[in-house]
Amino acid sequence: MGARLAMRVAAGLISQDGRYLITKRKASAHLGGLWEFPGGKLEPRESFEDGLRRELREELGIEITRPKLFLVIHHDDADHSVELHFFRCSIASGEVQSLDCDGHRWASPQELTRLAFPPADRSLIQALQDEAVEE
Repeated sequence: MGARLAMRVAAGLISQDGRYLITKRKASAHLGGLWEFPGGKLEPRESFEDGLRRELREELGIEITRPKLFLVIHHDDADHSVELHFFRCSIASGEVQSLDCDGHRWASPQELTRLAFPPADRSLIQALQDEAVEE
């Protein structure tokens, strides 16, 4: 069996008052109903930063500040190989709306552990908790 090409995904870590903006995946989507950090798959030849900006515009109706890379996670399961790039950014303009997701909310690092996320996000959530403890 040959190596699978990893799906390239960019996601935003948008924080406000110690809480992170998370979105609920559409029920009809792969891993539907789980919470995630907003973002999505990149188009061919699209940079991670451009893809993140496009996804957040489409999904939430917001424009963001310049994204700063926080963490890269490579995750493989039986069906997929994913390369996730998580970027810190802030809302530059627009009001958060659930345009292409089944809802959104703000959650503290501690609350993130009590919500259902895709397996690929576990090490990110641990990193955010570790960081919150250090502050």
